[in-house]
Amino acid sequence: MDGYTRFALYYAPPPGALATLGAQWLGWDAEAGRGASLPPGQDWPTLPRPQKALTRQPRAYGFHGTLKPPFALAEDRTVTGLHAAVSALAPRLHRLRLDGLRVAEMGDFLALVPEGDTTALDALAATLVEALDGFRAAPTDAEVARRRAAGLTERQETMLARWGYPFVMDEFRFHITLTGPIPDAAERAAVADALRPLFEPLIERPFRIDEICLFGEGQDGRFRNLHRYPLSG
Repeated sequence: MDGYTRFALYYAPPPGALATLGAQWLGWDAEAGRGASLPPGQDWPTLPRPQKALTRQPRAYGFHGTLKPPFALAEDRTVTGLHAAVSALAPRLHRLRLDGLRVAEMGDFLALVPEGDTTALDALAATLVEALDGFRAAPTDAEVARRRAAGLTERQETMLARWGYPFVMDEFRFHITLTGPIPDAAERAAVADALRPLFEPLIERPFRIDEICLFGEGQDGRFRNLHRYPLSG
């Protein structure tokens, strides 16, 4: 696990149809650590922009839902220690079920978002953020400035100062990113219409989250799934 610049705790679908489609759509398979594409002879439905243009921004992160956002390790912490901490924590956290996922707008981008009550999922993410906070190096001035450039609410500023990221705790909204920004609403709707029949039939109901994953960002700027940790119950 050495040689990585940042780490994160993510949900990533287990190997199967949804994980395969997600990797092919983004063009990066974080599980295998390599590029991904549709098999020869297959193509994406008609889109307003090429698939590679729509997915350029999220491609490096892989197909995932963030639970604890990316962070550099504090100077006195090691990857081995982080792995041990997550290994000890995961069995104390419960598996959970969502009603399902659907393709929806998240501001100006598209994502798979939960249906139904997300209380247990929000609590899982908050526990990971808080319990593992000691492993996180403080964000650099450049990182803070980049976050603020997007425009933050007062509450998000508080989260940024306390946890190093603005969209955690009560500002957290689970999602599995499908596209980068699509500023035009009509274009966004057209892409959503194209993606729904691809992704939504693969979503199990209820949708199970049985494990969490430790991702690492390589020197090439791309994230890889380093380890899966089963949750209890």
